[in-house]
Amino acid sequence: MTTGRVLVVGGGVSGLTVGFRLRSADPGLNVTLLEAESRPGGMLCSVTVGGLVLPAGADSFVARKPWAAALCHELGLELETPGTAGAYLWTDRGLVAYPRDTAFGIPGDVGDVMRWPGLSGAGRRRALQDLVRRRRRSTGDETLGGLLRRRLGDEATDLAVGPLLAGLHAGQVDRLSVLATFPELAAWEASQGSLIRGAQATLRLGGRADPGPMFIRPRGGVERLTQALSSLLGERIRTDAPATELRPNDGGWLVLAGSDAFPADAVVLSVPAAAAAPLLGPISSAAAAGLGGIPGASTAVVLLVYPRGTGGSLPEGTGFVVPRGKAPMTACTWLSNKWPSKAFEDRAVLRCYVGAAGEEDVLEAADAELIDACARHLAAALTLPSEPEHAAVVRWPASMPQYELGQVERVAEIRDSLPPGIFLTGQAFDGVGVADCVRAADATAAAVIAWLMSTARTEEAVR
Repeated sequence: MTTGRVLVVGGGVSGLTVGFRLRSADPGLNVTLLEAESRPGGMLCSVTVGGLVLPAGADSFVARKPWAAALCHELGLELETPGTAGAYLWTDRGLVAYPRDTAFGIPGDVGDVMRWPGLSGAGRRRALQDLVRRRRRSTGDETLGGLLRRRLGDEATDLAVGPLLAGLHAGQVDRLSVLATFPELAAWEASQGSLIRGAQATLRLGGRADPGPMFIRPRGGVERLTQALSSLLGERIRTDAPATELRPNDGGWLVLAGSDAFPADAVVLSVPAAAAAPLLGPISSAAAAGLGGIPGASTAVVLLVYPRGTGGSLPEGTGFVVPRGKAPMTACTWLSNKWPSKAFEDRAVLRCYVGAAGEEDVLEAADAELIDACARHLAAALTLPSEPEHAAVVRWPASMPQYELGQVERVAEIRDSLPPGIFLTGQAFDGVGVADCVRAADATAAAVIAWLMSTARTEEAVR
């Protein structure tokens, strides 16, 4: 049995998962979780718009990454798959469907590359050169844009693949690190000598006939996961308790939160990089400096509920992505298609993503302006009314960590500079998706237990 006091700072899905794992692994551990807001859950939350409960953060997690799904099964949460599949690209000629057989937006069928109308003839011919170009000899990191441009060309990068991949990180394709975002692409080039052949091999391995859903979620919404974790942790969670100081204390650590002080043998910081840096500054200037090298992009979601009778106006599919600068939104999810519900009746319910690294000036507009801009562009691309019946805007300041070139090394150096007993996990470090956060949280909890056991053995030997 392991004994000790562990303090988890941050009550998003990462912090909650760490707390749950520690609690489950050893009842002898004294685990407390501090959450700055009035409720745990972080960005996995919902808002009510026109009487409908809609996701304000992530609406699903990636099915091919098993960790979140495994945790849901462990918690007894039933999973559901989208009601439809397929995505579109916003073009000057209207919405163009992505080929059905793609991996990371890259077709695995050469015929699809040759015929796809989302690119010009010259753009398609340039993309096909991926099949004959020499592979990169260096195994070091490069930008996502650098890899895509080298293999597929500028047009495919800027107008087709880049918007899909960089959009998942609300980032700029020419600043994001390949190894930190999509290391599979670098592996494809190394093993197959081509991204198209890499996509082909991946699709063949997954089974072309039925590759399965791309996304899944707990029935009723992603926040059911954090609600279940919060319920199990119960009184161990302290809300409205923002951590303001971290300092050494009698061989351990002391965290101040308001007028309260929390002693701990180990501290897990599960907060954004910008929030962790000032806590670590007095005890590790190197870690704080490294955290300062992980910027966060501000984003918002614009939720739109249209009148009854509009549900049929949406094409089959889950939504579309937008090349940089072509529209006020970076992407749009057709919630009423992707997650059909009786509550929607026959209303079109959409969610637009606004803002990204380098495009944050759009967020200076008032909510009404964002709603109007999105609605006007949607009406031009789809047979929807010019205005929704109900709408809301949810803003997420500096919420999306940017995995820029060198992110993998940067995170390793930050962790190497941490004092013993301090641990970092969360979206800023090991992946921005729910599944990646769960995977990293599992590993962090195991590292905390191993460190406590090692410390206990050392103290026993000294005695």
